[in-house]
Amino acid sequence: MNTKSEKTREVQRPYYIHESSYVDDDVEIGEGTKIWHFSHIQSGAIIGKNCSIGQNVNIANNVKIGNHVKIQNNVSVYEGVELEDYVFCGPSMVFTNIKVPRSEFPQRGTEFYQKTLVKKSASIGANATIICGVTIGEYAMIGSGAVVTKDVPAYALVMGNPGRIVGKVDKKGNRIG
Repeated sequence: MNTKSEKTREVQRPYYIHESSYVDDDVEIGEGTKIWHFSHIQSGAIIGKNCSIGQNVNIANNVKIGNHVKIQNNVSVYEGVELEDYVFCGPSMVFTNIKVPRSEFPQRGTEFYQKTLVKKSASIGANATIICGVTIGEYAMIGSGAVVTKDVPAYALVMGNPGRIVGKVDKKGNRIG
C-alpha cells in the first residue's frame, strides 16, 4: 500500500503505484496492475491482475474490478459497481450509484447504492454516463457520450441520449449490424 512511510523508501511489490496516488488499508491489488498519478483506491476494493488505472481515478470502497481492466483518466468507480475481466472505461466516463440523490436527505451507505454490473469485455466510451442499477452485457460497446438508462444486451452497440441500441458488434468491437 502507498502510505507516507512507503514514499520515503523503496517498496517491492508485484504491482505499480505512482507516488502521488493513495491506496487505503485493506485493498487487494493483482500482480502486474499499474495505478497512475493522483489516483485513490479506497478500503475494501479488489483490483485484479494486469489492470491499468489511469490518472485521477477513484476506486470507491468495496468495488470489485476483474483482470485486464483498463480505466482511463478521470473516472470514479463508485461503490455498487462491479467490472468483470477485460472491461474498458474511456476517459471521463461516469458511473452513478444512487437513483435519486438529494443533498438535503443524504443516502450514505451500502444499503442505498444500486448495483451496476459491467460484464466481460464490454467497452464504455469517453464521457458516457451509466445510470446505476443496469447490467451491460458481454462485449457490448457504449459510444462516447451515451447515457445508459437500462440494461444493455451482450454485443449491443449503444449510442445517444438516452442510449439506444443502434447495432451489434463482434468480440473485437467491429460493427456487424
